[in-house]
Amino acid sequence: MMETSKRAEAGVEFKRKNNCAQAVLLAFKPETGLEETVLKAMGSGFGSGMGGMEGTCGAMCGAAMAAGLINKSSTPTKMVCKEMLQDFKAAAGATICGELKGIKTGKMLFSCDDCVRQAVLGLEKHLDKLAEN
Repeated sequence: MMETSKRAEAGVEFKRKNNCAQAVLLAFKPETGLEETVLKAMGSGFGSGMGGMEGTCGAMCGAAMAAGLINKSSTPTKMVCKEMLQDFKAAAGATICGELKGIKTGKMLFSCDDCVRQAVLGLEKHLDKLAEN
């Protein structure tokens, strides 16, 4: 069973009416300081993974965007995203949407809900580091 948090479960609830990237962005709305409409617009092109299941999981794209918006530290956002992506792959078995959904193999590795949970948890792990000035 995957560990979870209130924010991760809120992300899953956001997923009911939004794509995975939007759901993760909305889960971090308070930290970004942006309006819901702006966050939804930012994530709108990342449903079904970047490139329509051919690219990076939309939930991870949302987490990377949120990390960039939240980062007030001297740590480059790309370094935080690298660690989040490695952790995500270790948990899910892949980072490409089509692989996660088993499009070619017929074997789903991770559901969209679990992708959202894992992406939110991955960014939560770095919140204190990103808030440092």
